[in-house]
Amino acid sequence: MALSPDPAMRRFIPSLSALECFDAAARHRSFTRAAEDLGLTQSGVSRQIAALEAFLGLPLFRRIGSRLVLTEAGEGYLRETHRLLGELETSAIDTVRGRSLRDALVIEAPVSFAAHWLVPRLARFTAARPDLLVEIVGAAGGAERVPERVDLAIRRGRGAWAEARADPLCPEVLTVIAPPGMPAEDLSPGPLDFGRVPTLQNAARPDLWMTWLRGSGVKHSGAIRGPRFDTSALLIAAVGAGLGLAVVPRLYVADAVKQGLVREPFAHRPATPESFWALRPESRLPHPETSRFLAWLAEELAPER
Repeated sequence: MALSPDPAMRRFIPSLSALECFDAAARHRSFTRAAEDLGLTQSGVSRQIAALEAFLGLPLFRRIGSRLVLTEAGEGYLRETHRLLGELETSAIDTVRGRSLRDALVIEAPVSFAAHWLVPRLARFTAARPDLLVEIVGAAGGAERVPERVDLAIRRGRGAWAEARADPLCPEVLTVIAPPGMPAEDLSPGPLDFGRVPTLQNAARPDLWMTWLRGSGVKHSGAIRGPRFDTSALLIAAVGAGLGLAVVPRLYVADAVKQGLVREPFAHRPATPESFWALRPESRLPHPETSRFLAWLAEELAPER
């Protein structure tokens, strides 16, 4: 016969305040900085940790000179308390939201794609599904592998990814954008003179200007020496601020051109050998809304094919 838990028996659990102080002190390796982080006094943090060590019956920190160092027991305890505090925080957020963050449809996309194309259109998808929690995650530049918690990832490439099903979305087409107030004489007919016209560069994709020049057939002279930026999002912002010309995927600036935030001084829009793809990780059970989101993406991008 199974024994029922004794309602009078207290759980062997330290106070939450002590755990928060321990977590902060271990992260900062300083009682003083932990106190600043938590809005407490240094002596208050010290008392909480002393009480936690007394509760556990072993030291969690030791001092080596002026340095605060975790003991072996403290390192193991930190891993568990940090995870559990995170779970407590998630549970609290879930309760306030009335739904679990684990139910979210997680979409990862390059920051430039997300900021300049996806986010401005996202309301068209969420309006029909107000109860669905959508989470947009920015992908690091050059990211290949799809993170474990992501349901659908947008990537630029040629269609070969390991451990993921790849669905084509649209080809990548390049365009040159210019500040709306750039004088017309700077873009007069004839060879593009990089020695006279201010130009900007993509540090992550330094071949974009040459790809556009070869694909468009536009003659040019001089060297490209303008400032470099590591994302198309920063390049678009720099052009809008009047810094010069830049080559970017046209998908990112179609809206900005319509709004007059930047302009396209050339009609040439050559395609690159790469395309945009939607990746679904094979190791993850599909979210019930993944296929619907993918169908919506395909519909929105149909004019770009």
